[in-house]
Amino acid sequence: MNPVLCGLATNEALPVELVGHLITVADADIAYALACRADLNREQAVALAARDEESTVRLAYEGRLTAADINPRTQPRAALALLDECAGDPDWARLFARDPDAGHRARLAACPGLPADVKETLAVDPDVRVVAELAMWTTADLAARLARHPHAEVRRAVAANEATPPQVLAALLTGEGLPPVERCLVCDSEETPYTHDPYCARPDCELRSGASCTGSHESTLRELAEQALGNPATPVGALLGFADHPSALLRRQLAARPDLPLEPAARLAGDTVPGIRAELAENPAIDDTLIRVLAADPDHDVQRRLAHHPGVPLDVLSCLVTTTRIGSALPPRIAAASPSEIESLSRSPNPVVRMLLAERRDLPAGIRDLLADDPDAKVVKSLARHPGLSETQLRSMVERHGVRVLAGVAANPETPPALLEDLTRHLPPVRKALREIARHPGATGPALLACLADTKARRVAAGHPALPPEAIVELLADDDPDVVEAAAANPSLPPAVMAQLIREPIGR
Repeated sequence: MNPVLCGLATNEALPVELVGHLITVADADIAYALACRADLNREQAVALAARDEESTVRLAYEGRLTAADINPRTQPRAALALLDECAGDPDWARLFARDPDAGHRARLAACPGLPADVKETLAVDPDVRVVAELAMWTTADLAARLARHPHAEVRRAVAANEATPPQVLAALLTGEGLPPVERCLVCDSEETPYTHDPYCARPDCELRSGASCTGSHESTLRELAEQALGNPATPVGALLGFADHPSALLRRQLAARPDLPLEPAARLAGDTVPGIRAELAENPAIDDTLIRVLAADPDHDVQRRLAHHPGVPLDVLSCLVTTTRIGSALPPRIAAASPSEIESLSRSPNPVVRMLLAERRDLPAGIRDLLADDPDAKVVKSLARHPGLSETQLRSMVERHGVRVLAGVAANPETPPALLEDLTRHLPPVRKALREIARHPGATGPALLACLADTKARRVAAGHPALPPEAIVELLADDDPDVVEAAAANPSLPPAVMAQLIREPIGR
């Protein structure tokens, strides 16, 4: 990959004539970068499509190409992309339905709005994986028909399809009213009984990890149940028996169902597997009683995830954050706190509660200013990005808490340029602050030049339009290809330099 040309390909200031010239010399990487340009005209898109099919696929998905621009025989992936966007020629679907490449047929099977005759052809495809792909994405009527397919792989796909009728999904779980399954991918390729080695080194082996068949196709049918449990269209009544299923994976999926009734939820709250209780702890279906039961759970992950439950009572949350490290992400319950609750939380004796409240970016001015003067550095660190803080307040934060809040202050979109420059001169340097300054829209040339001293910040600063042009040009010779690409993509790179780079690219 040439980082200079790849960077230029995404440079929004690249003159239109240079875009055209770059298309004529583009390799696959440059072509893909060019395909991302918002200003690419149709003539350029067509020219680019002639050079690289990967880029053609992207252009097709972005609506830059029409059916008239694509030859399905020489550009099959692009043609399939247009079909996937319902923008291709219907006759292409009939062409691909009989394509000798099963991969093309499977890709077609996932496309919406296929003609009825094409779906019928794909439904009897000799490759079961094509039929399974169709079953996963097709409409309710055909999904119901394919639920009776003799191959377990097809039924597994039907169970994952959210368009499958609820009564059909229930039948797939019990087998009632359906003919017996006859085959699966395991017994298609191996003599049973067979269990697939999870470390299988055969390059041609396509069996999934854990696949097994003793004649009853058990691994695929277990996966069918997993798909049905994760399918919101599956009626919850058909799933309640899984609360006592021997498979922990199936019980865990049941615990995550947002329509889970309280009785099986209570049984799962006593499950011996912590991961199942943790899944339940975050489920919005559980009530206050179960929340308080799970709050006493000894497992850290259960308590951590319960703290992020949208309905956790604030008194429970206050206890949880005292005993459990839940991170600094704003919990949904605090994000939804009422004005009176915000007032109460802001005066909590627990600094972790105040820190989490400070993560909100819509605090009333009085609460914001109260937290800005908080004596605890972690509270101020969380608040430092809040809009509306004055320069005086931001400088006071830095004076009182130093390196602990520098990165937060640097990341505040309203931090004045002069303060950003002062932050770059802090001793010792704070690398996280430099990285925030490097991407700050208000960063000045002097501030950005200071950021070049840090390896990661340099990669960001190299693309900042406020970086002086002479510095951008120097970075084109940097040892780090990421820095070079960012500098080449910088819109402040002089046009004369852009032209020279395209004519005489730096070889890398």
